[in-house]
Amino acid sequence: MNPYSRELAVARDIAVAAAAVVKSYVGRPVRIQNKAGNEPVTEADHAANIMIVERLARDFPGDVILSEEIPDDGLRHGERRVWMVDPIDGTSDFILGDNGYAVMIGLCIDGRPTLGVVSQPTSGKTYEGVVGEGAWLQIGAGDRVPLRTSQLTGPPGIRLVASKSHRTPRVDAVRLALQIEDEMNIGSVGLKIGLVAEAARDLYVYTGGRTKMWDTCGPEAILAAAGGRITDVDGHPLMYTGTDLYNRRGIVASNGPLHDAVIAVLAPLMAAAVD
Repeated sequence: MNPYSRELAVARDIAVAAAAVVKSYVGRPVRIQNKAGNEPVTEADHAANIMIVERLARDFPGDVILSEEIPDDGLRHGERRVWMVDPIDGTSDFILGDNGYAVMIGLCIDGRPTLGVVSQPTSGKTYEGVVGEGAWLQIGAGDRVPLRTSQLTGPPGIRLVASKSHRTPRVDAVRLALQIEDEMNIGSVGLKIGLVAEAARDLYVYTGGRTKMWDTCGPEAILAAAGGRITDVDGHPLMYTGTDLYNRRGIVASNGPLHDAVIAVLAPLMAAAVD
């Protein structure tokens, strides 16, 4: 039996409900503010955040919650169970009326992503997974389908998904080095990693240092549960226990079999600081 079946069921219900809240704002004017780092935040972000945080706190009162829309109070340090929340991953896409955004909830246990849910409001797609137990995709009221990454081991034929708003020239160098001709661009980190988890893509590379713990916690758990891998561009695990919230050395999320070869190809390209 899945030891985290209750946590997964609660997180799924909360993420889907929060996605419905976000969707209710589509097509009507929303208030937009700029927060630290000149990043946009909307009233939809705040509404979804309130719902998620309140329900997680009610169902798991002993756990700590880290959310993009709440200042990090440091209470997570030394705690075994930390929920990491991004009420809208891909806010820029939401503002523009595109569909590349999602609600994301992850659970770190002893510093490692263990459980994740990513729900896309516009499509009704919900990715979920528990490391060691499996990953699944459900679309609306449809069947819950098990996920497994592709088994591609190297070029040619690698299908890349990359950032839409933060795509850098270095990605072109990565494409050339890996003989990649097929590239898709979408906003949300969670949706990009979800595409790798469902074998619709083989690889996601982001060479910048702008993502944070809540951008990768839930998606990492889903990808690992589906057979994939995620590291920084140097091949090191992403860290979830430090004071720094940022993934300073980028992200490589792969189907698994590709990973070591991709890291080796990236090494000379990444000798300098990330973008």
